[in-house]
Amino acid sequence: MRPDYLTTKYNVAVPRYTSYPTMPYWDTASFDTDQWTKSVKLAFKESNDKEGISLYIHLPFCENLCTYCGCNTRITKNHRVEEPYIAAVLKEWQQYRNIFEDRPVIREIHLGGGTPTFFSANNLHKLINGLLEGVHIHEHAEFSFEAHPANTTVDHLQVLFDLGFRRLSLGIQDFDPKVQFIINRHQTFDQVQTVTLQARRIGYTSVNYDLIYGLPLQTLDGLINTMKIVSGLRPDRIAFYSYAHVPWLKPGQRRFTEDDLPDPEMKGRLHEIGRSLLTTYGYQEIGMDHFALPGDVLLEAEQSGNLHRNFMGYTQQHTQLMIGLGVSSISDSWYGFAQNVKTVEEYLALTSAGELPVMKGHLLSEEDLILRRHILDIMCKGHTLWRSTEGHLEALFDGLIRLQELENDGLIELSTEGVQVKPDGKRFLRNICLCLDARLWADKPTTQLFSMAI
Repeated sequence: MRPDYLTTKYNVAVPRYTSYPTMPYWDTASFDTDQWTKSVKLAFKESNDKEGISLYIHLPFCENLCTYCGCNTRITKNHRVEEPYIAAVLKEWQQYRNIFEDRPVIREIHLGGGTPTFFSANNLHKLINGLLEGVHIHEHAEFSFEAHPANTTVDHLQVLFDLGFRRLSLGIQDFDPKVQFIINRHQTFDQVQTVTLQARRIGYTSVNYDLIYGLPLQTLDGLINTMKIVSGLRPDRIAFYSYAHVPWLKPGQRRFTEDDLPDPEMKGRLHEIGRSLLTTYGYQEIGMDHFALPGDVLLEAEQSGNLHRNFMGYTQQHTQLMIGLGVSSISDSWYGFAQNVKTVEEYLALTSAGELPVMKGHLLSEEDLILRRHILDIMCKGHTLWRSTEGHLEALFDGLIRLQELENDGLIELSTEGVQVKPDGKRFLRNICLCLDARLWADKPTTQLFSMAI
């Protein structure tokens, strides 16, 4: 079957499956903070000594609005917001420390945003020092942060390196000046090269570049040139994402219209050519949207079957408990999810009052937990295996019926043991997982909730 036919057929609105159930299908009505804290306490007791916990810290501030961005941000040039926000994050962390009732073992820290490098190096030092005070750091701990090439200084790099950070992710998206202008995301080749070389000289072991296909005014020639530039800088990893056009959620995307976007056929070509070029340059595909050079630990994790995925993305670090700190952050205890309030003002007020700033959440049912495991295995391992104890689950039988069409199209192989993703199916992981999404099929959306698959 022709690849272009499959791209057209499966280019539908579908979740990215950083969680199951996906957020629009959380049962928020039956969620309460007491149940959430009980699930956190249980997850901590079960996993802290064995594997440690992960921390995600959302730093929402940016000086300028990137109009493609779907993240929760606060646009300001007032840097006096830094210290009150850091104080609030540390108060929230102390509330979780009180729930743990024991010293946490930190396995993973990731600073996301927003623009973490909006904060001064000194204030980032204050934040990380506060988070690490009185904790154990796991012997295999990995700390990473996201950065804007235009405002990341040597001080940022050195201070975070001294605190244990070894991974850096630079948001680039595209080097085409026309694309940079319309998405209001400006950085030069010299800025990207300088930060990359400085990080390597200091001792960072991994540099990732974020690239996006399907952006407004993006062309094949422009993408090819971006890939050529990137290949010369040789980042250890590349995340090659689809642009998610959701102007009903992110009004900033109304700076341009659908007429400025590549049509579905062109977007499919951008995707295929980008993947092909990355392979030509020596990168190997990992899970969905990620590529790495041979020897990278993320690639080794996939090859050994140890790849993991959570709200921070793909990681080789498996922890049952992930605590999200900061405005709009999401936490995961495996048994439940909780999202913080979405405005800085609410977040500051709740933490100041000594309350967990949780806005909504979901506690997983037995069915949720079973389907979650299968979806996670497909996203991370490219296969999943049935268990004899799951034979009673009607949702799996329904999912198998839906999966048969993908098997007919040569994307997966079904057996009595489970599901195996074929090479042609790797770019359709979201569609494969969709077949097992019992909550979505039970209540199909009448409006578009998710971005397109391609």
